[in-house]
Amino acid sequence: MPFLGQDWRSPGWRWIKTEDGWKPYGPCGSECEDENSCLNSNIHSVILDNDDKIYSTDCESASKKRKKDHFRNNVNSQWFCREKWIYVHKESTKERHGYCTLGEAFNRLDFSSAIQDIRRFNYVVKLLQLIAKSQLTSLSGAAQKNYFNVLDKIVGKVLEDQYNPRLIKDLLQDLSSTLCILTSEGKSLLVGNINIWICRLETILLWQEQLSNLQMTKQVSRGLTLSDLPLCLLNNILHRFSDGRDIITLGQVTPTLYVLSENRQLWRKLCQYHFSEKQFCRHLILTEKGHIDWKLVYFALQKCYPIKEQYGDTLKFCRHCSILFWKDYHLALLLKDTGHPCTANDPNSCFVSVSPQHFIDLFKF
Repeated sequence: MPFLGQDWRSPGWRWIKTEDGWKPYGPCGSECEDENSCLNSNIHSVILDNDDKIYSTDCESASKKRKKDHFRNNVNSQWFCREKWIYVHKESTKERHGYCTLGEAFNRLDFSSAIQDIRRFNYVVKLLQLIAKSQLTSLSGAAQKNYFNVLDKIVGKVLEDQYNPRLIKDLLQDLSSTLCILTSEGKSLLVGNINIWICRLETILLWQEQLSNLQMTKQVSRGLTLSDLPLCLLNNILHRFSDGRDIITLGQVTPTLYVLSENRQLWRKLCQYHFSEKQFCRHLILTEKGHIDWKLVYFALQKCYPIKEQYGDTLKFCRHCSILFWKDYHLALLLKDTGHPCTANDPNSCFVSVSPQHFIDLFKF
């Protein structure tokens, strides 16, 4: 094992304990400098049997220790990796040893910038939700810190922009349920001190309270509003939605939108988009007049079968290079950038979109 640091024969370093943690003071063998400039009002000198002086604070209570653990894992003091691509290798070869894990991929890919792009926002949130349900314990300690860093930025963005709060509420609900189970079973299932996870759980509960108290600000506009659009355009907007809950929410804005949101053909096309004919034929629900209630059929099918996922932009995987990357379409048009150092003759034919579940499956060995 290579030696990194000062000469092992030296007496070492003197450390002092401050409110921000332990900090190096200087070599033990050197003469002490001006003690008055180094001592804090909260630091006391203790003389040991070997006449060496070390500095420590008063004994802290258990509650203060929890605050200290939480400070060391403060989400605002962490660093984000800003790589656009990573090589996904699942086994050792003569040229490369080791393999890429889910935690390493989550650390190295630039998820903190991806949430600022509205096309990638829902994709990252869905990925975090899947990790919270089943893969949280497989992350390393650094990856778990980075996970909560990204989550903190997501909550801050939602509180500021009021963008899709329902999606974040579902994520926090799944995460809090997972942490409650893991913390009750014992700290052996989690990386790090149990006090850290208790503080994180308290933070999640605080975020949930902030989102539940979120009030949508009414925007004052003197120009054209949604209600001023023709009925054909409003109907076209409703047909663009792929989530039935969004259709119901928009229908609550005005009476006109409510009538359009109850259109049977709208819900029929939504059922045909997400489910096969064999699936919804098994769950047909009829009205009193004998017609099919496609709205009720949709929500009944949603409980039994997964719906199609739709994202503005996703991670890409190059089958030729085995590289996972974010593709910047602006650079691709201007500079013909493929997003990663690809060696294929036709790189675009090697790219495949990676769904959140596919991203997790890439690292299952």
